[in-house]
Amino acid sequence: MNISEQWLREWVNPDTDTDGLAHQLTMAGLEVDSVEPVAGEFSKVVVGTVLSAEPHPDADKLTVCRVDAGTGETLQIVCGAPNAHTDMKVAVALVGARLPGEMKIKAAKIRGVRSQGMLCSARELGLGDEHDGILDLDPAAPVGESFREWMGLDDHVIKFDLTPNRGDCFSVAGVARDVAAINGLPLCRPTIDDVPDQNEAVFPVDVVAKDACPSFSSRVINGIRPDARTPMWMCEKLRRSGLRPIHPIVDITNFVMLELGQPMHAFDLDIVQGGIRVRYAKKGEKLTLLDGREVSLDNKVVLVADHKRPLAIAGIMGGENSGVTEETRNVLFEAAYWSPMVLAGQARRFGLHTDASLRFERGVDPWLQQKAIQRATALLIDIAGGEPGPLSTERSDKHMPRRDPVKLRADRVNRLIGTTIEPAEVAAILSGLGMSLSDEEGGWMVTPPGHRFDIAIEEDLIEEVVRIYGYDRVPETSPRTLMHMPEVTECKVTESRIRSTLVERGYQEAITYSFVAADLDRLFAGDGPQGELINPISEELAVMRRSLWPGLLEALKSNLSRQQDRIRLFEIGMRYYPQGNEFKEINTLSAVISGDRLPEQWASVAESVDLFDIKGDLDAVLRPTGNISSLSYRVEENPVLRPGQSARVLLDGNPVGWIGALHPRIVQRLDISHAVWLLEIDIDTAFVAKIPEFKGISRYPSVRRDISILVPEAVSAADIEETVKQAAGELLEELLIFDIYRGTGVDSGLKSVALGLILQDYSRTLTDTDGDTVVQAVVRQLHKSHQANLRE
Repeated sequence: MNISEQWLREWVNPDTDTDGLAHQLTMAGLEVDSVEPVAGEFSKVVVGTVLSAEPHPDADKLTVCRVDAGTGETLQIVCGAPNAHTDMKVAVALVGARLPGEMKIKAAKIRGVRSQGMLCSARELGLGDEHDGILDLDPAAPVGESFREWMGLDDHVIKFDLTPNRGDCFSVAGVARDVAAINGLPLCRPTIDDVPDQNEAVFPVDVVAKDACPSFSSRVINGIRPDARTPMWMCEKLRRSGLRPIHPIVDITNFVMLELGQPMHAFDLDIVQGGIRVRYAKKGEKLTLLDGREVSLDNKVVLVADHKRPLAIAGIMGGENSGVTEETRNVLFEAAYWSPMVLAGQARRFGLHTDASLRFERGVDPWLQQKAIQRATALLIDIAGGEPGPLSTERSDKHMPRRDPVKLRADRVNRLIGTTIEPAEVAAILSGLGMSLSDEEGGWMVTPPGHRFDIAIEEDLIEEVVRIYGYDRVPETSPRTLMHMPEVTECKVTESRIRSTLVERGYQEAITYSFVAADLDRLFAGDGPQGELINPISEELAVMRRSLWPGLLEALKSNLSRQQDRIRLFEIGMRYYPQGNEFKEINTLSAVISGDRLPEQWASVAESVDLFDIKGDLDAVLRPTGNISSLSYRVEENPVLRPGQSARVLLDGNPVGWIGALHPRIVQRLDISHAVWLLEIDIDTAFVAKIPEFKGISRYPSVRRDISILVPEAVSAADIEETVKQAAGELLEELLIFDIYRGTGVDSGLKSVALGLILQDYSRTLTDTDGDTVVQAVVRQLHKSHQANLRE
């Protein structure tokens, strides 16, 4: 957002210099990004008039001009611009003038013809990049006057970096309101009187989409002069605001938008057929925009159409066939209030970012339309003539936004800010910002003005008070409040402990967006309801994630493309599941690994990671809970994971997550060149810890018994462990699986599993009989449950 300092001072002129004004604005929350002069440094440049323009006798592309520059003599100047012509008002750099870039003008001969100065283009004076011709000044420009003074070029462009909540400040009026409030000055608004009707011409308007367009104002103006020119003062205000003058009618709508904050559109009335209809688009309907692109529409897009075809995407950009041209004689001005909720994100869908969409998405004053059209009408009649018809407004009170009063307590203001601002000053600040106050016991009921969409609660009002009062005036004080120590619990493993454990095992923490593409979210989380964003940054970040895997896999893919072949990433974050108007948030630990098991080294052969690597990492991170004995894995299919290499993670038999290899179909879709292993665990359920309890060490020796059993291949190690623990009873202190063998001596379909049973009692020394009894019970139960037999 760019604003001319001179233009701003026309509305309010505080007693401070440019730097002081910029500091005031920044401290009030309107961050000034930069302050730049509107023109380069130059001297001895005056307004002149071309008395004659004749072809150069010895050069086809040069013109010899006789120029009156108010010096008392006629100057002969050789010019290369193709647009030089008789009676043209120009910017003349006299002999001895200094121009931007350290250029000094001297008298010289150009192809044998004496030249006494230079006729200047915009670029040569540092006014812009245009250099295809010399400046064509307003015919009323006074000959001989300093060009710099006449143009008011001792000015600065203030460039703002506004926050999204301050849509009201995308105009001179909006910024001036804050400056006036900061300095306690009145606003010098331009006089905007109602322009009387000169005919009865009213163009039919039918607002079908009232939810999207609660207010639509229009006015017909007939008989404008097609040869009219935009006056230089308006061109300069547009240029200093970052807009290029195009056509008087377009320039007027842009000027009103910059001045008041109300985007407008002007239709060539002779092109519009039947009447204006505001409606939602039909699926597949097409529109060619002003920039020449054809876009395909759907029923979420709001259109301004006539009875035959679409004319414009509402609040974003006009269509190619709706705009004014050099031949336009009859025009229809349109100013509407478009609902920010309906327009949010629509411009980005079509790759557009227009001045209109920028303002409408943030909110435009819903009561400003008639005033804007009166202002545009008066300007158009002054510049191009014409006869206006009646101003017509279609308004749906049911759909107009409401500004509910907000209660503000006087003591709450100072308690929250830490100041002693008098109630009268608080009231003056809020009144200066255009808010309506009514006294209440201990404070006020404050009604925000129509242009303030960001005032909803008491704290919003307090923020307004302190930013106008001045953050730098708030005294520094030590906080005086009761300090409470945070609760420390041993019933949960902290996230910092989880992070430390994973980092120690070679992982790096990733932080990814909480938003993902809708199709990617469905790929990883299924077809359930998604949390769609109203105003997404892009289509790739359109819904709230229901899994952390998409973000981690994108990070993994990015690292692989940068020759990082050994990757271990984890993330702790929320998954979001819509439940009515709320979200269920699940705090989750996710991890991905790929590449070699160990960093490249001479002492070991390179081996790729597998399920046991990521399972070992999960075991390690869960071990501090003290529930590792309750941890188990159940083979189960997940559409995201490879069949046969996926498992449910169970804690006390309850599911807490997933572990496995990424499905080949997804590997191919994401174009990942390596095998990938993943885990995803619910933190709140999986990391509940047992309270540590003292357990004595047995004074009696342990007994170890090793057995080797033959079991079917389908029997898992977890099944064997569970059966052994149940059969061995309380004497089993530890169970080890220390060998698995397939091959010679073992029948096909079987495997040999070697078990180490460590037995111990706390009250006596175990005998051989005790050990034999436990082994017999274990073998008996293994045979019964899994058809296992002792290996001979």
